[in-house]
Amino acid sequence: MILEGLVTTLSPEGELNIAPMGPKIPADLSLGTFVLRPYRSSTTYRNLKAGGSGVFHITDDVLLLARTAIGAALDPPPATTPARAVLGRVLADACRYYEFRPIVVDDIDERTTVLVETLAEGRIRDFLGFNRAKHAVVEAAILATRTAFLPLSEILEEFQKFSVIVDKTGGPAEREALDLLLDHVRRSSRPPLESKAPSS
Repeated sequence: MILEGLVTTLSPEGELNIAPMGPKIPADLSLGTFVLRPYRSSTTYRNLKAGGSGVFHITDDVLLLARTAIGAALDPPPATTPARAVLGRVLADACRYYEFRPIVVDDIDERTTVLVETLAEGRIRDFLGFNRAKHAVVEAAILATRTAFLPLSEILEEFQKFSVIVDKTGGPAEREALDLLLDHVRRSSRPPLESKAPSS
């Protein structure tokens, strides 16, 4: 099964990257080993390929998930603490986390397959859970990353459904997250301004 969460990695220079990612995990929910599928163009892939390690987080913070999905500025950045078993950072407000290192990197295809093993794990707080609004934001975040190959009308139609759900069952964080994602979709769909040829 696929479990949505957030992955933190560090660049060789020590720069923190936070990315939403849904690793494939065993059916019994054990996370001794699991599979990440980052694209070769992603920062997560580059950091892991460079010999790095990472931390997978289970979280109910859909606003942070939405921001990282579209590359929005994280100001202020989320609080982190040093990982115990790997060179990495743990999100201080996550529910659970799994510190890992890659053991197999298959990057023949654009969508890579990275088998990782867990070296340490921890629990920070209870998982509040996902109500319908949180689920809607997760789906909206995934959809917002597909503006390059899905029709705008189709995306906006889905966002209208998400909006109804968030208005009925969400709180301020879920509403802010959906507004952020919708603004991203609208900006991404605008054609670039054509440069005018200089007049002779």
